[in-house]
Amino acid sequence: MAEQNKKEDTLAQEKRPRKKRNFPNVGFQECYEFTKKIAEIGAGQKVRRLTIFENIGKSPDSGPSRMLVTNCSKYGLISGSYQAEYLQLTENGATATNSDLSEAAQLKAKFELVFSSIEIYKQLFEKFVNQKLPSHTVIADLLVEIQPDLEKSEIDAVVDTFIVNLKYLGLLKTLSGAERVITLDHAIENLPNNNDNNKIALRRGENESVELIEVKTENQVQVYETFDNICFYITPIGEENSEERKHSDLFLESIVEPALKTLGIQVKRADKIDKPGTITKQIIEYIFKSRLVIADLSYHNPNVFYELALRHSSRLPTIQLIRKSDRIPFDVNQTRTIVIDTTDIYSLVPKIEIYRSEIANQVRQALNGTGTESIDNPITNVFPKLQVKIF
Repeated sequence: MAEQNKKEDTLAQEKRPRKKRNFPNVGFQECYEFTKKIAEIGAGQKVRRLTIFENIGKSPDSGPSRMLVTNCSKYGLISGSYQAEYLQLTENGATATNSDLSEAAQLKAKFELVFSSIEIYKQLFEKFVNQKLPSHTVIADLLVEIQPDLEKSEIDAVVDTFIVNLKYLGLLKTLSGAERVITLDHAIENLPNNNDNNKIALRRGENESVELIEVKTENQVQVYETFDNICFYITPIGEENSEERKHSDLFLESIVEPALKTLGIQVKRADKIDKPGTITKQIIEYIFKSRLVIADLSYHNPNVFYELALRHSSRLPTIQLIRKSDRIPFDVNQTRTIVIDTTDIYSLVPKIEIYRSEIANQVRQALNGTGTESIDNPITNVFPKLQVKIF
């Protein structure tokens, strides 16, 4: 009876209509890059929505495209919805994307869009400015007070977006061994010394994923588990006690797994696949069937790039990350990559919470798609109609 009641409660929650929110819960950078494209094409004038998406090689009617336009509008970057014939920059949107203006003027416009005009982010910023950035849990607890009707998944998304936006706008600074939220004036003072490594490497304007079917036992071959909640972690593993193994364990246990835990996604690494069989076959199975793949490009391990290329051919969501000390290879440097500073413990530890939020934020966007047509990588850019079928 208790189990039945639990199922009924779950169904009731699923059927309950979600409230429309007037704030975005995706990172500002994705919207900003799209808006820059509008500025480039239109030179300050309104632009046909179809023209913009044709220019960036995306379907204007896909789920991610509609969501992108909606979030750009929520940030106040553009006027016009995903159904509008034309999109046009707002005054702040035009200022933020105008490369002829000073970096300070652009930053002020970005700040106005993110932390002045959006009430929920404004309240969080005013609460924590000039203080040490608290843990994810502390920010989440404050959100419950600010907006009690938020669902748990929304709270996690807002917290991650808040942290990612702080970093992107240069409003986080390591002081006395901890990440602190700084004022806009302080951030402007730091502009001449801005380091691009503090930003996520640029990628395309949208992400999509494919909903996978449940794996079943077929042809007398027993499949160990379904893949619809699995993230396969492609990483240089190395020998036991090697530098690569310690690196992989650190990233897995301290950054990747905690980032995905709140999303209900289980992380699998090649050496943790605990079913019998040929290890190479198992790895390939996980590459092609997992709902998500995170690839760590650190150390430029050849196996990692081989497995990443296989994943690209599947047209399924993939997230890239790399150590700051490693160069992103040319063939994949157009893909948005999370850069993690492992220079020393004093550089890494204060930013771990931020890296977790960056990963969670990218994963949400990657899994928000409705089909394979928007998956963007070096292979699909050349062969946009390529389809790999798994039998």
